[in-house]
Amino acid sequence: MRRRKAPVREILADPIYNSKLVSKFINSIMLQGKKSVAAKIFYEAIEIIDKKSEDDIKGIDIFYKAVENIKPVMEVKSRRIGGATYQVPVEVRPVRQQALALRWLITFTRKRSERTMKDRLANELMDAANERGSSFKKKEDTYKMAEANKAFAHYRW
Repeated sequence: MRRRKAPVREILADPIYNSKLVSKFINSIMLQGKKSVAAKIFYEAIEIIDKKSEDDIKGIDIFYKAVENIKPVMEVKSRRIGGATYQVPVEVRPVRQQALALRWLITFTRKRSERTMKDRLANELMDAANERGSSFKKKEDTYKMAEANKAFAHYRW
């Protein structure tokens, strides 16, 4: 039996855009506690997007749009019933939607073939904002899997 729910830690907004989402994203980019390196990568990627995109759209807006486009609505969870394991479609809570979106963005950014991390991140964000790229495909695949297993929705708990 579980004891209690873990307390939700309040995260400080980042100094430049005053956004908690940006802070969370920088924290997820970070490897081995090197936060300044992670922040530098993010802000330089946003500058690259600013240069590449049209003048009326800012890089940070493209970041927000990318995260919004990648948030999954449905996912499948394994549920064991009488010896058989079913993939049961469930709705995704908003906190998890955000966490999955950030995780997928970073995972697929790292798998890209561009030379530097800032270039990879900039291109992945632009792809996600334009509803293409690996992270957007992951969201689509997750949704298709949930649709395909709609028949098991009555096993939801």
